Amino acid sequence: MDRLRAENLSPIRREDWDGRRAAHLLERAGFGGTPREIERLAKMTPEEAVAAFVDYADIDNSHLLPFEESGFWDASLTQFPVSRPAATTLAENHGEAMGIKVKPAGSRPLQPVTNRFFYWLRATVLETRRLAFWWLDRMVRSNRPLEEKMTLFWHGHFATSEEKLRDYRKIQLQLETLRRGATSNFGQLLEAVAKDPAMLVFLDAAQNVKGAPNENFGREVMELFTMGVGNYTEDDIREAARAFTGWGNDDLTFVIDEAKHDGGVKSFLGRSGNFHGEDILAIILEQKQTAIYIASKIYRFFVREDVSPAFGEALGDLLREKDYEIAPFLRTIFLSEDFYSEPSVGSHIKSPTELIVSTYRKLGLAVMPGIPDPYLVSKTLGQVLLYPPTVAGWGQGRSWITPGILFERGNFAREVMFPNIIDFVDPNYNPGAEIRRVNQNINAGMEITAATLEEGAAPSSADGIQETFNTRYASLVGYQEALRKLKPTPRGAAQFSLTDMVLDAGARTSSEAVDHLLARFLRVPLTPAGREALIKTLDEQLGTNTLAEAESYMEHGLRMVAHLIMSSPQYQLA
Repeated sequence: MDRLRAENLSPIRREDWDGRRAAHLLERAGFGGTPREIERLAKMTPEEAVAAFVDYADIDNSHLLPFEESGFWDASLTQFPVSRPAATTLAENHGEAMGIKVKPAGSRPLQPVTNRFFYWLRATVLETRRLAFWWLDRMVRSNRPLEEKMTLFWHGHFATSEEKLRDYRKIQLQLETLRRGATSNFGQLLEAVAKDPAMLVFLDAAQNVKGAPNENFGREVMELFTMGVGNYTEDDIREAARAFTGWGNDDLTFVIDEAKHDGGVKSFLGRSGNFHGEDILAIILEQKQTAIYIASKIYRFFVREDVSPAFGEALGDLLREKDYEIAPFLRTIFLSEDFYSEPSVGSHIKSPTELIVSTYRKLGLAVMPGIPDPYLVSKTLGQVLLYPPTVAGWGQGRSWITPGILFERGNFAREVMFPNIIDFVDPNYNPGAEIRRVNQNINAGMEITAATLEEGAAPSSADGIQETFNTRYASLVGYQEALRKLKPTPRGAAQFSLTDMVLDAGARTSSEAVDHLLARFLRVPLTPAGREALIKTLDEQLGTNTLAEAESYMEHGLRMVAHLIMSSPQYQLA
């Protein structure tokens, strides 16, 4: 029986440290890794192993390249209209919009403006996909996996989405803020995010003005970001909103418009004063519930879902003792008996991002493969980076798994082992059936109005239509211009050899090969019957149980077995 006690924050003893626990640390504080990486951690003391994750500031990551933009942006897009009607109305009233003038004569005088509007809509979506790919690639490559994993945690905690922001630059800036504050001080990170242009736009800071406060941020900063539901009143929300009036952004810069700020006395969480936004955040941090809420949420992300009220309070006390410094809090957690106790091991359901990244890190890859496409895989599995579904971020735990999603996770495993390179179509260059239809009509010589009629409508029905602009044509032109500038995403398949892996591990028989693959991929063991079924499958594929006889052709059989392992329920657990 495991003698390590759940809910005990005392450090694990050296004699209790072994390869199994090193693998657990690698899964949770990072994204998993190879047997060689597990062996390296197991040879350390527990303190040294945890420090290898938490004390990452001095670890060399110079091989990681910064995000290379495609070059979509220019300053004329700074005041991008909120909608297509707003864009064309602006152009009608002022003769131009987004740096594009209205045509002085000829057909469709507002067409260039409409084209420009759709260009940026398409461009920022495409660039956001590239940014997400770059981030996933960084997770695979990084020598500081905890830095990226905490950035992922904060992305789900301080959730904003391109769908509303429509500006990849703001998302990129926010990612930098989250990474910079990943394991630093929560209070400082909270203030940085509150002043972050992405958050200001996402929660409608521009509408929060003296005399007509918008309560979006005032509510979410307490409900989702710090204390949780039920620990404040509606009056507290209104008073907090007043304190944040005038906060806004000038493109990528935080600004305060004093003329829009309510300078009156506010009453908030039992305190009264002429509070500004920073004062509200400071008062929130003084609340015991804030530490409990944040500590418990971090714990659930890294350790396990179930947190008793008493243990949640102990975690909150620990975070407050550390003055909201995240790194020492994590150090205590990762060294604790609780972290390695039976309820904590093999009980975490991997998120889609964790599944993708851990798969490639366990294979020892140095780069993120472009086939299968990570965006399409993520979309199918339910977690598209930079597109959280709500301001509350994503659900965790069992919300990641349904019978259908488990099947799709198996499909991802198949695509890793047997990538469909022949039929692969880059989704970044696929604008959809409607755009393709219009493009084909235009290329066939059809007039714009006729080419963009609803499918099935007779071209003659376009006679007499007088357009100031054509939206479908603008969508096509916008895509064309964006795709001309788009930097391509690398589209190679994963490069690895399971043959080399099992032979390097010293395997000589099919059973030893299966055991190596099980040890490489799983933290929760298969049943003996499941193991025997895999051995039988490999024997049938190789025609022998001796690897030396099958060495020249055994890669396919090994990949079939790996696909079966990665499709199992056990593979979904870390």
